[in-house]
Amino acid sequence: MRNIRLLIEYEGTQYAGWQWQKNQKTIQETLSKAVERVVQEPVKMYGSSRTDSGVHALGQVANFKTTSAIPPEQLIRAINFYLPHDITVKDAADVMESFHARYDAQSKIYRYTLLNDWIRTSLNRNFCHVCGLLLNTDKMLDAAQYLIGTHDFTSFTTRALQERNRIRTIKRLEIAKEGKYILFTVEADGFLYNMVRTMVGTLIEVGRGKIMTENVRDILAARNRNLAGPTAPAKGLCLIEVKY
Repeated sequence: MRNIRLLIEYEGTQYAGWQWQKNQKTIQETLSKAVERVVQEPVKMYGSSRTDSGVHALGQVANFKTTSAIPPEQLIRAINFYLPHDITVKDAADVMESFHARYDAQSKIYRYTLLNDWIRTSLNRNFCHVCGLLLNTDKMLDAAQYLIGTHDFTSFTTRALQERNRIRTIKRLEIAKEGKYILFTVEADGFLYNMVRTMVGTLIEVGRGKIMTENVRDILAARNRNLAGPTAPAKGLCLIEVKY
């Protein structure tokens, strides 16, 4: 039995997220069906991160086990043949039988793209959130420092009661301007449901002066979702890399 690791890129616009769901099109289901057509047997696909509806990925990692002898290079071409153009397998490799895409991950890197302009974009409309308000990125950077480290992120998840352990470690949270775009890059050992999008929504409120910089520390300590900012739209979020 072989264990195959896949590196996958996808646009999540037309999908109800990664995880298989009843009566909804998902990345996991679409990918699994394509793989099964190639290897000619049922497979169980494991993903490194359960990206939400509308969220994209440049570096999603998945693995499945198979008795097929098809070489990795040929697997890439064959699987992509059966996939729609908004999902692409970028790499395939044989790995140890014990490898698990989700449980072996050491950290994940997400990037949120914000277009800070009052004029919308057409070409990039599915990959960024447009905010026409004047934002103070220096204040946003200062506020972001309170979120770095190991904390209880109950205030930054919309499903606190469904998460037994709400402790996560943010290794870095960077905010950079590229022209009219503001890029939020977050690396952590794991993320709660809507955690990145809620942090971004809160930092936007800091940037526009609705939340004071030092109040982010208090919001974090309060463990109360109602005190944080709104959840930023899914289309601005992209899984960049998973580290092992």
